Amino acid sequence: MIEFQDPSILPEINTPMNKKSALELRKVNIFYSDNQAVKDVSFNIRRNRITAIIGPSGCGKSTLLRSLNRMNDFVEGARVEGELLFADENLYGKDVDPVEVRRRIGMVFQKPNPFPKSIYNNIAWGPLINGYSDSTDELVEKSLKQAALWDEVKDRLHDSALNLSGGQQQRLCIARALAMEPEVLLMDEPCSALDPISTAHIEDLMFELKERYTIVIVTHNMQQAARVSDYTAFMEMGDLIEFNVTKRIFTRPSVKRTEEYVTGRFG
Repeated sequence: MIEFQDPSILPEINTPMNKKSALELRKVNIFYSDNQAVKDVSFNIRRNRITAIIGPSGCGKSTLLRSLNRMNDFVEGARVEGELLFADENLYGKDVDPVEVRRRIGMVFQKPNPFPKSIYNNIAWGPLINGYSDSTDELVEKSLKQAALWDEVKDRLHDSALNLSGGQQQRLCIARALAMEPEVLLMDEPCSALDPISTAHIEDLMFELKERYTIVIVTHNMQQAARVSDYTAFMEMGDLIEFNVTKRIFTRPSVKRTEEYVTGRFG
Protein backbone atom coordinates (compact mmCIF):
# COMPACT_ATOMS: atom_id res chain seq x y z
CA MET A 1 0.00 0.00 0.00
CA ILE A 2 1.48 3.35 -1.06
CA GLU A 3 0.88 6.23 1.31
CA PHE A 4 1.63 9.90 0.82
CA GLN A 5 2.60 12.55 3.33
CA ASP A 6 0.82 15.23 1.33
CA PRO A 7 -0.21 14.23 -2.20
CA SER A 8 -1.39 17.76 -2.96
CA ILE A 9 2.18 19.06 -3.11
CA LEU A 10 2.82 17.20 -6.35
CA PRO A 11 -0.50 15.90 -7.65
CA GLU A 12 1.11 14.38 -10.76
CA ILE A 13 2.85 11.76 -8.58
CA ASN A 14 -0.21 9.53 -8.58
CA THR A 15 -2.02 10.61 -11.72
CA PRO A 16 -2.54 8.63 -14.93
CA MET A 17 0.10 8.62 -17.65
CA ASN A 18 0.65 12.14 -18.99
CA LYS A 19 3.26 14.32 -20.63
CA LYS A 20 5.08 14.66 -17.32
CA SER A 21 5.51 10.89 -16.97
CA ALA A 22 8.20 8.96 -18.81
CA LEU A 23 7.16 5.56 -17.47
CA GLU A 24 4.17 4.24 -15.56
CA LEU A 25 4.18 1.02 -13.57
CA ARG A 26 0.80 -0.57 -12.98
CA LYS A 27 0.51 -3.53 -10.62
CA VAL A 28 3.87 -4.96 -11.68
CA ASN A 29 4.71 -8.46 -10.43
CA ILE A 30 8.01 -10.15 -11.28
CA PHE A 31 8.79 -13.82 -10.78
CA TYR A 32 11.87 -16.01 -11.05
CA SER A 33 10.20 -19.35 -11.68
CA ASP A 34 8.05 -19.82 -8.53
CA ASN A 35 9.78 -17.09 -6.50
CA GLN A 36 8.04 -13.71 -6.54
CA ALA A 37 10.62 -10.91 -6.34
CA VAL A 38 8.36 -7.88 -6.94
CA LYS A 39 4.77 -7.67 -5.72
CA ASP A 40 2.05 -5.48 -7.18
CA VAL A 41 4.16 -2.32 -7.60
CA SER A 42 2.62 0.84 -9.06
CA PHE A 43 4.08 4.34 -9.45
CA ASN A 44 4.90 6.93 -12.12
CA ILE A 45 8.42 7.99 -13.15
CA ARG A 46 8.55 11.69 -13.96
CA ARG A 47 10.19 12.92 -17.14
CA ASN A 48 13.51 14.80 -16.72
CA ARG A 49 13.70 13.93 -13.04
CA ILE A 50 15.82 11.51 -11.01
CA THR A 51 13.91 8.74 -9.27
CA ALA A 52 15.75 6.65 -6.68
CA ILE A 53 14.74 3.13 -5.69
CA ILE A 54 16.02 2.22 -2.24
CA GLY A 55 15.67 -0.70 0.14
CA PRO A 56 17.63 -3.49 1.84
CA SER A 57 19.49 -6.16 -0.14
CA GLY A 58 17.14 -8.62 -1.81
CA CYS A 59 14.12 -6.29 -1.70
CA GLY A 60 13.60 -6.43 -5.49
CA LYS A 61 14.85 -2.99 -6.43
CA SER A 62 17.41 -4.13 -9.05
CA THR A 63 14.93 -6.67 -10.40
CA LEU A 64 12.40 -3.88 -10.84
CA LEU A 65 14.97 -1.59 -12.48
CA ARG A 66 16.01 -4.27 -14.97
CA SER A 67 12.40 -4.87 -15.93
CA LEU A 68 12.20 -1.29 -17.22
CA ASN A 69 14.34 -2.14 -20.25
CA ARG A 70 13.65 -5.88 -20.39
CA MET A 71 17.04 -6.98 -19.12
CA ASN A 72 15.23 -9.69 -17.17
CA ASP A 73 14.51 -11.35 -20.51
CA PHE A 74 18.00 -12.83 -20.25
CA VAL A 75 17.23 -14.57 -16.95
CA GLU A 76 15.83 -18.07 -17.36
CA GLY A 77 12.46 -18.46 -15.68
CA ALA A 78 11.86 -14.74 -15.23
CA ARG A 79 8.44 -13.38 -16.10
CA VAL A 80 6.70 -10.04 -15.66
CA GLU A 81 3.01 -9.45 -15.04
CA GLY A 82 1.14 -6.16 -14.99
CA GLU A 83 1.90 -3.16 -17.18
CA LEU A 84 5.02 -1.04 -17.67
CA LEU A 85 3.97 1.80 -19.94
CA PHE A 86 6.45 3.75 -22.03
CA ALA A 87 5.33 6.07 -24.85
CA ASP A 88 1.77 4.82 -24.26
CA GLU A 89 2.77 1.22 -24.95
CA ASN A 90 3.26 -1.73 -22.63
CA LEU A 91 6.95 -2.67 -22.72
CA TYR A 92 5.95 -6.32 -22.51
CA GLY A 93 3.37 -6.20 -25.29
CA LYS A 94 3.60 -8.98 -27.85
CA ASP A 95 4.56 -6.63 -30.70
CA VAL A 96 7.26 -4.73 -28.77
CA ASP A 97 10.88 -5.21 -29.91
CA PRO A 98 13.06 -5.61 -26.78
CA VAL A 99 16.15 -4.44 -28.70
CA GLU A 100 14.41 -1.15 -29.48
CA VAL A 101 13.33 -0.90 -25.83
CA ARG A 102 16.97 -1.18 -24.72
CA ARG A 103 18.01 1.48 -27.22
CA ARG A 104 15.45 3.94 -25.93
CA ILE A 105 15.94 2.99 -22.27
CA GLY A 106 19.69 2.69 -21.67
CA MET A 107 21.41 1.16 -18.66
CA VAL A 108 24.59 1.63 -16.64
CA PHE A 109 25.61 -1.21 -14.35
CA GLN A 110 27.13 -1.43 -10.89
CA LYS A 111 30.61 -2.36 -12.05
CA PRO A 112 32.17 -0.39 -14.94
CA ASN A 113 32.19 -2.71 -17.95
CA PRO A 114 33.93 -1.02 -20.89
CA PHE A 115 34.49 -3.12 -23.99
CA PRO A 116 38.10 -4.28 -24.56
CA LYS A 117 38.32 -1.70 -27.34
CA SER A 118 39.57 1.84 -27.72
CA ILE A 119 37.78 4.70 -25.99
CA TYR A 120 36.53 5.82 -29.39
CA ASN A 121 35.17 2.41 -30.37
CA ASN A 122 33.45 1.96 -27.03
CA ILE A 123 31.25 4.89 -28.01
CA ALA A 124 30.95 4.32 -31.76
CA TRP A 125 30.46 0.54 -31.87
CA GLY A 126 26.83 0.37 -30.69
CA PRO A 127 25.47 3.11 -32.94
CA LEU A 128 27.37 1.75 -35.97
CA ILE A 129 26.02 -1.79 -35.65
CA ASN A 130 22.56 -0.25 -35.33
CA GLY A 131 22.91 1.61 -38.62
CA TYR A 132 24.14 5.02 -37.51
CA SER A 133 25.20 6.91 -40.64
CA ASP A 134 26.09 10.43 -39.47
CA SER A 135 29.53 11.56 -38.27
CA THR A 136 30.85 9.15 -35.65
CA ASP A 137 33.53 11.68 -34.71
CA GLU A 138 30.84 14.17 -33.74
CA LEU A 139 28.83 11.51 -31.92
CA VAL A 140 31.85 10.37 -29.90
CA GLU A 141 32.73 13.94 -28.94
CA LYS A 142 29.14 14.81 -28.03
CA SER A 143 28.68 11.67 -25.91
CA LEU A 144 31.95 12.12 -24.05
CA LYS A 145 31.15 15.77 -23.39
CA GLN A 146 27.73 14.82 -22.02
CA ALA A 147 29.46 12.36 -19.70
CA ALA A 148 31.99 15.04 -18.61
CA LEU A 149 34.88 12.94 -19.90
CA TRP A 150 35.90 14.62 -23.14
CA ASP A 151 38.57 16.93 -21.72
CA GLU A 152 40.27 14.01 -19.97
CA VAL A 153 40.45 11.67 -22.97
CA LYS A 154 40.27 13.77 -26.15
CA ASP A 155 44.00 13.29 -26.83
CA ARG A 156 43.94 9.52 -26.39
CA LEU A 157 40.71 8.37 -28.00
CA HIS A 158 42.44 5.38 -29.59
CA ASP A 159 43.95 4.11 -26.35
CA SER A 160 42.35 1.12 -24.66
CA ALA A 161 39.39 1.98 -22.47
CA LEU A 162 40.74 -0.53 -19.96
CA ASN A 163 43.56 1.90 -19.15
CA LEU A 164 41.13 4.42 -17.67
CA SER A 165 40.56 4.75 -13.93
CA GLY A 166 37.46 3.18 -12.40
CA GLY A 167 35.61 6.49 -12.27
CA GLN A 168 36.57 7.31 -15.85
CA GLN A 169 35.46 3.87 -16.99
CA GLN A 170 32.05 4.40 -15.40
CA ARG A 171 31.67 7.78 -17.11
CA LEU A 172 32.70 6.09 -20.36
CA CYS A 173 29.93 3.54 -19.84
CA ILE A 174 27.50 6.42 -19.32
CA ALA A 175 28.77 8.04 -22.54
CA ARG A 176 28.37 4.71 -24.34
CA ALA A 177 24.74 4.52 -23.22
CA LEU A 178 24.10 8.14 -24.23
CA ALA A 179 25.53 7.52 -27.69
CA MET A 180 22.47 5.38 -28.41
CA GLU A 181 20.37 8.53 -27.81
CA PRO A 182 18.05 7.01 -25.19
CA GLU A 183 15.16 8.79 -23.55
CA VAL A 184 15.61 7.14 -20.16
CA LEU A 185 18.83 6.17 -18.36
CA LEU A 186 18.76 3.40 -15.75
CA MET A 187 21.64 3.28 -13.24
CA ASP A 188 22.09 0.22 -11.03
CA GLU A 189 24.35 1.12 -8.07
CA PRO A 190 26.58 3.16 -10.44
CA CYS A 191 28.90 4.43 -7.69
CA SER A 192 29.22 1.42 -5.39
CA ALA A 193 32.62 0.42 -6.82
CA LEU A 194 33.98 3.99 -6.94
CA ASP A 195 35.97 6.19 -4.59
CA PRO A 196 34.36 9.34 -3.07
CA ILE A 197 35.87 11.71 -5.66
CA SER A 198 34.65 9.60 -8.59
CA THR A 199 31.25 9.26 -6.89
CA ALA A 200 31.00 13.05 -6.66
CA HIS A 201 31.77 13.32 -10.40
CA ILE A 202 28.98 10.85 -11.23
CA GLU A 203 26.50 12.62 -8.96
CA ASP A 204 27.31 16.01 -10.50
CA LEU A 205 26.86 14.42 -13.90
CA MET A 206 23.39 13.14 -12.99
CA PHE A 207 22.24 16.69 -12.22
CA GLU A 208 23.41 17.82 -15.67
CA LEU A 209 21.93 14.83 -17.50
CA LYS A 210 18.43 15.15 -16.08
CA GLU A 211 18.00 18.30 -18.16
CA ARG A 212 17.90 15.99 -21.20
CA TYR A 213 17.10 12.54 -19.84
CA THR A 214 14.90 10.78 -17.31
CA ILE A 215 17.07 8.93 -14.78
CA VAL A 216 16.18 6.02 -12.50
CA ILE A 217 18.83 4.98 -9.99
CA VAL A 218 19.04 2.03 -7.61
CA THR A 219 21.27 2.73 -4.62
CA HIS A 220 22.04 1.35 -1.16
CA ASN A 221 23.51 4.73 -0.23
CA MET A 222 20.87 6.74 1.64
CA GLN A 223 22.93 9.93 1.48
CA GLN A 224 23.28 9.55 -2.27
CA ALA A 225 19.55 9.04 -2.76
CA ALA A 226 18.84 12.11 -0.63
CA ARG A 227 21.40 14.20 -2.53
CA VAL A 228 20.59 13.39 -6.13
CA SER A 229 16.98 12.26 -6.49
CA ASP A 230 13.74 14.17 -6.89
CA TYR A 231 11.53 11.18 -6.03
CA THR A 232 12.21 8.06 -3.98
CA ALA A 233 10.58 4.64 -3.91
CA PHE A 234 11.27 2.53 -0.81
CA MET A 235 10.93 -1.24 -1.24
CA GLU A 236 11.07 -4.12 1.20
CA MET A 237 10.66 -7.84 0.46
CA GLY A 238 9.29 -7.10 -3.01
CA ASP A 239 6.66 -4.62 -1.82
CA LEU A 240 6.62 -0.90 -2.52
CA ILE A 241 6.28 0.51 0.99
CA GLU A 242 6.24 4.19 0.10
CA PHE A 243 6.77 6.49 -2.88
CA ASN A 244 6.99 10.26 -2.64
CA VAL A 245 9.08 13.35 -3.16
CA THR A 246 12.57 12.57 -1.83
CA LYS A 247 12.54 15.36 0.74
CA ARG A 248 9.37 13.95 2.28
CA ILE A 249 10.71 10.39 2.30
CA PHE A 250 13.79 11.48 4.24
CA THR A 251 12.25 14.07 6.56
CA ARG A 252 8.58 13.20 7.08
CA PRO A 253 7.80 9.72 5.71
CA SER A 254 4.22 8.53 5.97
CA VAL A 255 5.05 4.94 6.86
CA LYS A 256 6.89 3.99 10.05
CA ARG A 257 8.88 1.29 8.25
CA THR A 258 10.25 3.92 5.86
CA GLU A 259 11.36 6.07 8.77
CA GLU A 260 13.09 3.08 10.37
CA TYR A 261 14.99 2.35 7.17
CA VAL A 262 16.11 5.86 6.25
CA THR A 263 17.25 6.52 9.83
CA GLY A 264 19.34 3.35 9.86
CA ARG A 265 17.35 1.29 12.36
CA PHE A 266 17.42 -1.67 9.99
CA GLY A 267 18.77 -2.66 6.57
